[in-house]
Amino acid sequence: MGRITARRRVARYTVGERISVREDHLAVEEPLEIRVGGEALTITMRTPGNDVELAQGFLLSEGIVNRPEHVLGAMHCASDGEENTYNVLDVTLDPALGAVAAGLKRAFSTTSACGLCGKASIDAVRTTSTFDLHDDAAVVDAEFLATLPVRLRAGQSAFEKTGGLHAAALFDSVTGELLVLREDVGRHNAVDKVVGWALANGHVAGRGLVLMVSGRASFELAQKAFMAGIPILAAVSAPSSLAVELADDAGLSLVGFVRDNRMVVYAGAERVTNESSAEQHPAKVRTA
Repeated sequence: MGRITARRRVARYTVGERISVREDHLAVEEPLEIRVGGEALTITMRTPGNDVELAQGFLLSEGIVNRPEHVLGAMHCASDGEENTYNVLDVTLDPALGAVAAGLKRAFSTTSACGLCGKASIDAVRTTSTFDLHDDAAVVDAEFLATLPVRLRAGQSAFEKTGGLHAAALFDSVTGELLVLREDVGRHNAVDKVVGWALANGHVAGRGLVLMVSGRASFELAQKAFMAGIPILAAVSAPSSLAVELADDAGLSLVGFVRDNRMVVYAGAERVTNESSAEQHPAKVRTA
C-alpha cells in the first residue's frame, strides 16, 4: 500500500477482558500543494496516490479546465531547499488558459472536510460549468442503484485495512460497468480523483454516468458532478439542502440514503425507475 496506509501499535480494550497490544493500520493523511506554472494555487489534506488525477479534478471543478488537452503535464517537485516529499505537484496548463488561471489566483485553502457553500457559490457554478445536464437521457433502475454501495465497498481495499477512508466511483448507467474507484481521507478528494480520471480518459462530459460516493452528498460533491457533466449522483448517506438546491437547478439527479434496497430521490426523479412498481417515472421532484 505504500503511503496509503501506515502502521502503529495500539492498545485494544474490551470491557471485562484483558488489554491486547497489536499493530493497527491507519489511513495516511498528508498535505498536497497544487501549483500551476510554479505558483501555489491550493493546499489540500489528502491520502497520497493518484495526485495528478486529484489536481485535474480540482482544476475541472473550479472551472479552470474542461478538456484533457488543457493539462499539458504535471510533476511532483520539492519545496525550496527541501527534499522531494512528493507533496508538491506542479501542473502545466495550455498557455491559452493563462488569463483564466491568473484570474483564479485567489486563496484556495481546503482541508479533508471542507468546501464551498452559499447561494453565491451556486450562482458561480452555474456560470462556469460547460455542461447542461437537463438533456442527458440517462435512466437507471432503483434495483441497479441499490447494488452500488456493495460494489463500492468491495473495491475499498485501503478501507478494509483502516476503516478510515471515503470512496467515490463512476459507473456506466447502460452497461453497469465500474469504470473507476478511488479512496481518500477527504470525500471531496476522492471525487476529484475520480473526476480527474474521467477528464484524462474521455469521460467529460460524463454523459450516462453515475457517481457513487460512500458518505453524504454535500454541495461540493454535487458541484463537482455538475462541473464534470455527470447526470446522476448517488450517496450512501444524506444530502445537504444546498446540494439538493443545486441539483434541482442544474438538472442533476440526486439520490441519498442508498442502502438496504431503499433510497430517497431528492432531485431528478425522472431518471430513476422501479421495474417492480407501476409508477415508472415519478413527478419531478423540486425544492420548495
